[in-house]
Amino acid sequence: MFTLDDNFVNFYKNLEPDWGFKSGPNSIGELTYTRTYSRVMDDGRNETWADTVRRVVEGTYELQRRHCLDNAVNWDEGKAVESAQEMYDRIFNFKFTPPGRGLWMMGTDYVMNRKNGAPLNNCAFVSTGELKDGSVYPFTFLMDMSMLGVGVGFDTQGAGAPVKGPSSETVNYTVPDSREGWVESVRLLLDAYFNGGPTPRFDYSLVRPAGVPIKGFGGTSSGPDPLIKLHKRAHAVLDQATLRGEVTSRDIVDLQNMIGACVVAGNVRRSAEIALADHDDTEFLDLKNYEVNPERAEWGWASNNTLIVREGDEPDYANIAERIADNGEPGLFYLDVARKYGRLGDAPDFGDMRAGGTNPCAEQILESSELCTLVEVYPSRHDDIVDFLRTLKFAYLYAKTVTLVPTHDERTNEVMARNRRIGTSVSGIVQFIHRNSTDVLEQWLRAGYGYIENLDRKYASWLQVPQSVRKTSVKPSGSVSLLAGATPGVHYPVADYYIRRVRLQADSPLVAKMADAGYKVEPDVYSDNTMVVELPVKGEGLPSEKDVSIFDKADIATLMARVWADNAVSCTITFQDYEKHLIETVLRNNAGKWKTVSFLPISDSAYPQMPYEEITEQQYEQLIANVTRVNFTGDGDGHMELYCDTDVCEIVYTKSGIEVVRDSV
Repeated sequence: MFTLDDNFVNFYKNLEPDWGFKSGPNSIGELTYTRTYSRVMDDGRNETWADTVRRVVEGTYELQRRHCLDNAVNWDEGKAVESAQEMYDRIFNFKFTPPGRGLWMMGTDYVMNRKNGAPLNNCAFVSTGELKDGSVYPFTFLMDMSMLGVGVGFDTQGAGAPVKGPSSETVNYTVPDSREGWVESVRLLLDAYFNGGPTPRFDYSLVRPAGVPIKGFGGTSSGPDPLIKLHKRAHAVLDQATLRGEVTSRDIVDLQNMIGACVVAGNVRRSAEIALADHDDTEFLDLKNYEVNPERAEWGWASNNTLIVREGDEPDYANIAERIADNGEPGLFYLDVARKYGRLGDAPDFGDMRAGGTNPCAEQILESSELCTLVEVYPSRHDDIVDFLRTLKFAYLYAKTVTLVPTHDERTNEVMARNRRIGTSVSGIVQFIHRNSTDVLEQWLRAGYGYIENLDRKYASWLQVPQSVRKTSVKPSGSVSLLAGATPGVHYPVADYYIRRVRLQADSPLVAKMADAGYKVEPDVYSDNTMVVELPVKGEGLPSEKDVSIFDKADIATLMARVWADNAVSCTITFQDYEKHLIETVLRNNAGKWKTVSFLPISDSAYPQMPYEEITEQQYEQLIANVTRVNFTGDGDGHMELYCDTDVCEIVYTKSGIEVVRDSV
C-alpha cells in the first residue's frame, strides 16, 4: 500500500486549518467537516482534517500504483511520494478539494478492497429510449446508482414503449437486505409489465429494521417501508399503462421519481434526479403543476424538470418564462450545443456527439450509463497565477485517477473507459472578481484550461489511457466549498450578514457542544431525531444575490462557458419578483451561449428554520457576543449527505409529507 510518512503528516496535525465562513470564534467549515466527512478510524477515533486528507491522498496514489502495476506502466515510488506530499499540502490548505464523495469514500475499504469506483463519482445519466426494446435497465440503473449516492439524470425518450402487463403466473422473491436485492425486486416488477413476465410476490422479512446503522456506507437503514411503498406505487402506474398499452413521458418520470423517493427516505436531504423531456411535451410541462396533478406532490419533488432544446427548435420562450416565473422550472438543456462544443468560445469539435443528457446539477454532459467525477479548485485561495496552475495539476490528477477505477456496471465501465470524462471545477468566482477583476479571472482561466489540456496529454500517455473527452466544469458546490470559505460556483452569497442553519443528528455530541458554546439549538420542526443549530455569519462585503441583476448573473455564466467549462456551467440564475418579466429576454439573448441553465425565484417569505436568513450587522454582533470556541475534535458524525453538493436542491421532510425548500438545478 502507498503510504505517507508519519512525520510528514504529524507536522500538519499540529497546524490549525484555515476553515471557511467564520461564526464568531468558530467556523461553519469546521462544523460541516466534522458533521459530514470525519470518519471513525480503526482505532475508534474520529478523523481530524489531517487524517482525512491523508486517507484521500494515500488512496489516490495507491489507485495509481495499482493501475501501473496491473498494466505494466512505469511506477516511480520516489516521484509519487514527492507528488503526494504536494497534493496533501494543497488539499489541507484548501487550494482544492475532492468532491464531498471523494472526501468521504476515497481510501476506504469500500473503494480499495471491493474495487468499486461508483461511490467516488458524483453523478450519472441514463436514457430511457431502450424501454422500446423491453429493457428496464434505465430504471434499475437509476435505483442502483442512487443507492450509492450518485445523482442521476434521465430522459423521456422511452415514451410510447409498449407495456404488455404481467402474465398470470407468479414468482416468490425474498428481498435480500442489500442494495442489489432492492434493485432486483424493482427489476422483477418492471420486467413483468414490460415483457409479460410472472408477477413477483415479495417477502420483506430479511430487510433490516429502521434505524439500524449502515456500516459500509454510513447513515441508517430506513427499514422496508419505502420499498413496499415503491412497489405499490409502481403497480398503480403500470396497471394504467397496461390499459393504454404503452408508457407516457409522465409514467417514466413518475416511476423514476418514485424510485428517488424510495432511495432518499431515511433523513437524506438531497434531491437526486433531473428529468429531461422535449421542449414541446405539454404533459411534461405540467408535471409540477400540483393544481393539475395534485397526487404527484408526494413524489414529484424528486427531480428537477428540464426541457431539451435542439437545433432548429423554436421553443415557446414566453410560455417557458411564465412557468419559470411561477416556480423556477423548467430549466433548459441545449442538446446540440452540448454535443458540438467544448468551451463555447472555441470552434465546434463535435466531441460529445454520443451525449444524451446531463447530471442533476447540470455541469456534466453525459452519455447514457456514464458517470462523472468532479474536483473543486478555489482561485481566491491563490496569490498568483503560477500557484493556481500548480494546484490545477493536482486537482486534475485526483480526478483522472478516479477514472482508473471500474464500477460494478459493465455498461458504465465501457463508456468511462472510452471517455475518461472529468470535471475540474472552480468555485469562489464572485470572490475572485471582487478581489481582482473579471479580466484577471479570464486570464487565469484561459491559461488554466490550456495547462490542463497539456497535463491530460502527458498523463494519459503515462497511464496508457485515452485523453479525457471533456475536462472542465463549473459545479454549483455547497457543503465542500463551505470548508474552504468559497462562494459556490458562479453564485452570489444570499447576504453579507446572515444566519446559516445546520442540521445535526439528535444524538450527535455536536449538539451539546454547540449549545454550550452559546449557539441557538432547537429541534427540527420537519424531521424527527434531528436538531438545528443557528450560526451567524459575517461575509466579505460582496454583493448579494439581491444586489445583482438577472443580466449580470447571466453574464458570469456566459463568461465561464466561453473560457473555462468544456462540459457545462451549473448556473441557477436567481431573480426577484420585479425581474420576472425579464426572464424571456434573458433566455432569448443567451440561446446558444449556454449548454444548460435554470432559474430560481428569490423569496422574501419566511418559514421556520430556513437554511439562510438575512440579518443586520448589529444582529450579528449581538448573536456572537457570548459565543465561545468549540473543540470539535473527536465528534464526527460520519454521515455524508448524498447526491448533490449544493444547497439549491435541498428538501426538508414535514410530518405530513415533503415540503420543497429549494427545488432547482
